[in-house]
Amino acid sequence: MSSFALVNPNWDFAGSTYFGCREPHTPLELLFAAQKIRARGGKALVVDAQTDGLTIGEAQARVAEFDPDFLVIPSAPSYLFWRCPPPELRVPREWLTGMDGRATKVLIGPHSSATPRAAMRKTGADVVIKGESEDALASLASEPWELIDGVCFRDSSGREHYSAGQAVVDMSTLSALDFSDYSVERHWHRHHVFNQGNGRGAEVEFARGCPWNCTFCNKQLFRNKFRERDVNEVLIEIDRLISRGVDYIYFIDEIFGVGKNVLRLLEEIARRDVRIGFQTRIDLWDEQKLDLLGRAHTISIECGIESITEEGRDELNKNCRMSTERISQLLIYARQRIPWVQANLILTEHDHRDEIRSWQDRMKAEGVWVSEPVPMYPFPGSPLYLQTFGAAPDDEAWERAHHHYTATFEPRGYSDIQEQRPAALETLEQQTPR
Repeated sequence: MSSFALVNPNWDFAGSTYFGCREPHTPLELLFAAQKIRARGGKALVVDAQTDGLTIGEAQARVAEFDPDFLVIPSAPSYLFWRCPPPELRVPREWLTGMDGRATKVLIGPHSSATPRAAMRKTGADVVIKGESEDALASLASEPWELIDGVCFRDSSGREHYSAGQAVVDMSTLSALDFSDYSVERHWHRHHVFNQGNGRGAEVEFARGCPWNCTFCNKQLFRNKFRERDVNEVLIEIDRLISRGVDYIYFIDEIFGVGKNVLRLLEEIARRDVRIGFQTRIDLWDEQKLDLLGRAHTISIECGIESITEEGRDELNKNCRMSTERISQLLIYARQRIPWVQANLILTEHDHRDEIRSWQDRMKAEGVWVSEPVPMYPFPGSPLYLQTFGAAPDDEAWERAHHHYTATFEPRGYSDIQEQRPAALETLEQQTPR
């Protein structure tokens, strides 16, 4: 019987271009992997060092007592941020090194998926997994590694083996998490909730992937094809969280609102004493469906608008069939039913600052919060990377993307939620986290 320690590091983002949320989030990728491992007869320990505020030494003490055969570390903080991860591998490297022992070291995440050779060599991992890791991890204990999709590894002679395929999970096999070994009560963060009082939040996954192929989106090498979980299993999971004191659920789906079963899910949530939030496209909704969101106690939605012009949305391959005026009407209608409605923008050559400001002013007058246009990072594996550099990611892809991003936007300014003087990737990966 093989044992796995699955550790979410206590993340540190000093000097990084990372612009995701820095609060702790439920490490669903590790909890689902633990579920799969146990279903095959193995043992699994999940250590959430970020939520529990652990140092590497404190986490190592927990892991050493468990004495695992495999030590698993992700390269981004939660599935929610695999699509916009910290470019640097500083934290995963330090945690894999600092928790050294007899265990086989496994790295999962977007870096393993896009540049497996570089990820293995930078972190010292024995195994890296391309794609969605739950099934692949559970298979490590019982199947030849060279036969497992997505598994890349270094054998006893030091020879490296790289899978041509990617690991993909059948979402119908993700039954409800029971959270029996997870400190739900220590997780207070309510993702993307502003000025809505107090409460306790948790993250849930209903669907994975997205049917669109927007230029800037980094999901092609993992979580790409759209799939839903069973609604009943998701509801069981939500009820378990509610019973543990959770009153806010944030769906980590790349795009909430696409699937054929989402309306049924929302009708069921409307019967429960819980509030919800998520990311979506406003062109997935109409007035009737937005009314349902209000009944389902939705308090926060984040809508990817990207450009206020049809030409800009076409440039980003949004495949949006709505006019800007119809988008505006739906955002305003949504805000009349939902306390926080956010419209996100990306600056394109088709958007002029004065026109953006005018549209922002109109939306803000109606209570819709609109972001400043954010710069696009050419994440390795995204269509933007291929468009920018003309080739698939290689071992220098993250350095190339980082140099391009900082050279382009240092004179023009970064997003207001990023470090304004980010360090070079090479510098970051030589540092020890605080």
